[in-house]
Amino acid sequence: MGTHYDVVIVGGGVVGSSIAYFLSANPDFDGSIAVIERDPYYTASSSSLSTSAIRQQFGTPPNIAMSKFSLDFLREVGTRLAIGDEPADIGLHQPGYLVLTTPERAEAQRAKNRVQRDMGVEIELIDQANLARRFPWLNADDLALGSFGRGCEGWFDGPGLMQAFKRKARAQKVEYVAATVTGLAMAVRNKVGAVVLDNGQRLSAGTVINAAGPWSAAIARMVGTDLPVVPSKRCVFVFETPARIENCPFVFDTSGFWLRPEGQLFLCGVPPVRENDPDDFSLEVDYDLFDEVIWPALAHRVPGFEQLRMLRAWAGLYEYNAFDHSGIIGRHPEIPNFVLATGFSGHGMMHAAATGSGVSDLIVYGEYRSIDLSAFHYERIADNKPIEEHVY
Repeated sequence: MGTHYDVVIVGGGVVGSSIAYFLSANPDFDGSIAVIERDPYYTASSSSLSTSAIRQQFGTPPNIAMSKFSLDFLREVGTRLAIGDEPADIGLHQPGYLVLTTPERAEAQRAKNRVQRDMGVEIELIDQANLARRFPWLNADDLALGSFGRGCEGWFDGPGLMQAFKRKARAQKVEYVAATVTGLAMAVRNKVGAVVLDNGQRLSAGTVINAAGPWSAAIARMVGTDLPVVPSKRCVFVFETPARIENCPFVFDTSGFWLRPEGQLFLCGVPPVRENDPDDFSLEVDYDLFDEVIWPALAHRVPGFEQLRMLRAWAGLYEYNAFDHSGIIGRHPEIPNFVLATGFSGHGMMHAAATGSGVSDLIVYGEYRSIDLSAFHYERIADNKPIEEHVY
């Protein structure tokens, strides 16, 4: 069976569904859109397993711009993604990010702060003495600074955002197809002609968008393109503690762990000390991370957390861009109807709105209008011009 769509989006997670929403909402676009999602119940989807935070404390203007755009959208999501009289609710909380810094990294953090302020983001630098005063639950003895973005950073219901994008896109006549892409057929040497599915369907397409997250490198290989995007497993642990912290922000510690409250409980995680194989898509939790790495670091930074009990855990996959940890967005230079929207390295949820709006512009107008995403083009990889991003 063959069906034609003007745009076929491979991947129905938050990035793919954001693109579908913005494109179908654009009054200058009147084409047909299909979203292909291999996991229609989103049981292994990165979007469903995300901790769903939004921060503006990046070190490069392009990523800061994406955070600013996306935060503005999240603040308006109730009306923007409403269905009829029913508003969308993603439970946005904005108590801020607190990024902690050692004396050795203090000057680098000050340099980042200058970039953030130049971009119009008011991130406060707090010295050691004031850290101890303002956050008395924190052990600040080995710290130099805290970088704090109160009121412009926080977290939200990420799976709720993904589903709100999907519901709104479907209300705008976008079709979702539950299938796995098994091939991309070329019409001519430099143009994708059709998307081949495991259910026997062959969808002819004017434009194909690769928003397949951790699986996007395999999709790219179908047109002979290499992407430096691999699945990277991240484990999230939930714990309870008798310690009480009022107005706790999202904390990034110098040891690498992160922490945020979830009601009366806490979520935490750490970059993996044992990376999974690039072909390993398993979601098995590494419980040793909590006992051997996270708990000692938690107890050092927050003495009240010496008493805690880990309740449960889960694992999800980052679409890790091994080149520079930033998204790869835009038309492929040699296959112009093949568009990339992947490689966000853990930032896909927070930057989904900016990506969706920018890619929609690119499809409709051939240029970025709402937000300039040109810095994230694929060609930077061959040119060896990374957009390096690290929290520390």
